Amino acid sequence: MAKRQVTPDDEVGALLIESASSLLAAEGPEALTVRRIANETGKSTMTVYSRFGDKQGIVEHLFQHGFELLAEALSSVAHTDDPIADLHAAGQAYRRFALEHTTLYAVMFEGVVPAFQPSPESFGKGVGTLQVLADLLERAMDAGLLRRIDPLHAAAIVWSTCHGVISLELKKSEMPIRWEQVYRDACENVVRGLGT
Repeated sequence: MAKRQVTPDDEVGALLIESASSLLAAEGPEALTVRRIANETGKSTMTVYSRFGDKQGIVEHLFQHGFELLAEALSSVAHTDDPIADLHAAGQAYRRFALEHTTLYAVMFEGVVPAFQPSPESFGKGVGTLQVLADLLERAMDAGLLRRIDPLHAAAIVWSTCHGVISLELKKSEMPIRWEQVYRDACENVVRGLGT
């Protein structure tokens, strides 16, 4: 297997990644081949290999990029004098990210590319993103609004709840469910459950 290089920091690299994301969204992981990505962009397979190493390198970049965008979304939530309101705002930022970047979300959390295993570096980015949520929870604990437990453990509880609702919503179920309200209620209840 070629060494992962993941260096798309130019216009061509961005084009290749955009093509990979579009193929994955439209046709599934079977369409995600170096040759297909090259053909879709009018580039050579060597262009793909030189930037990403191989198909795994492409998926690795999608995985990393997803966590970078998610961290930005969570970190962009303003800190107010109400840490609980800030937590709920972060929850809404998470849902917006998932609905706006469904392909990245599937790469990050749904195992949409079965053979893909993130590198330790990429896995660390995922844990780092969870730490953003843990910091928000710890802030609420410091204010006496949540009971004191390990913040990363609390983040895993909240994230599991949010992820569960979003995963069901993204299945595009025909059930007559108001997913936005379900998500809001689930978030409110899990945070309340962590209260003092």
